[in-house]
Amino acid sequence: MPVVGMGGYFFRAKDPAGLKAWYLEQLGVGGGIGADANGQSNPHCWYHQGGPMVFAPFPDDSDYFPRERTAMINLRVSDLDGLLAKLRAAGIEIVREDRDTGIGDFARIHDPEGNAIELWEPVAGA
Repeated sequence: MPVVGMGGYFFRAKDPAGLKAWYLEQLGVGGGIGADANGQSNPHCWYHQGGPMVFAPFPDDSDYFPRERTAMINLRVSDLDGLLAKLRAAGIEIVREDRDTGIGDFARIHDPEGNAIELWEPVAGA
């Protein structure tokens, strides 16, 4: 197959610059983070660790994330408890936590524009 991975996630925002800054400050996600295999950085790219990624359409009537949203981002994390403590200290509500699911631990937050973000710490070695 010619497709080898995700190349980006693009979505609309009322305040793109403000939302970009929020993702960078709260989650460490955004352009200019990390570097490629040659040590080069790009202000538009986020260089992240490879690993498992689920690509799954949900039924139109799913209540797994808000119906008024067509998508939800899932971010793999290495220290869910530490990140949740940081988010709580910043006044960010943790709206859902699912622990010991068999595939890892999950938590749900929303960004300032109401987009659902699922945080996933996979089971070690997954």
